Amino acid sequence: MFVVVWQFEVAEQHIAAFEAAYGPDGAWAQLFRSSPRYMGTELLRDAYIPGSYLTVDRWASEDDFRAFRKDHDRDYEALDRSCDALTSRETRIGAYTD
Repeated sequence: MFVVVWQFEVAEQHIAAFEAAYGPDGAWAQLFRSSPRYMGTELLRDAYIPGSYLTVDRWASEDDFRAFRKDHDRDYEALDRSCDALTSRETRIGAYTD
């Protein structure tokens, strides 16, 4: 398995839209589902810091993730741009294998 973890800071007025876009049934997960090797997304909200979130995207392998990015780069970048206004900060925490 290959896991990509992102951290986000979200202003209060954007929380509902952010959760809708980045949640397990949101726009990102819908795009990722075009790959049969995508294994799901978790959206985690910090219990103590308002507006702080993590996303955990799971893929069967790093090669599967890279193939998805190569094949869907245009759609990925367009969705990323459309979601820019929802976050005040976005940080890739890391990419992990089991």
